[in-house]
Amino acid sequence: MQDDKILSKKHCKPCEGGMPPLSRPKNLEYLKQVNEWQLIEDKSIEKILLFKDFMEALVFVNKVADIAESEGHHPDILIFGWNKVKISLSTHSIGGLSDNDFILAAKIDEVRM
Repeated sequence: MQDDKILSKKHCKPCEGGMPPLSRPKNLEYLKQVNEWQLIEDKSIEKILLFKDFMEALVFVNKVADIAESEGHHPDILIFGWNKVKISLSTHSIGGLSDNDFILAAKIDEVRM
């Protein structure tokens, strides 16, 4: 697949609103390109990851934070239990999903592999 078609090779673009969220068919198409993310009512995607301990979860969260900061697109992150992380992505300014959410999900998947 060409690099311009691979989500993890793309970069997030600023989104200030004024554009519609992605359509359901586009959400489903992108969902096939990320690993085990769940579509939540066509408004967000989320993933729960399990780690061996709290510190491993925290190291992962810090890696996600670095990626999110460099892309200018920030997920909601919850550490719970003592070894689980839930990541939720949506583009709040448009009230749904944008390309940025799936790009960031793909980049997060690469950190976890």
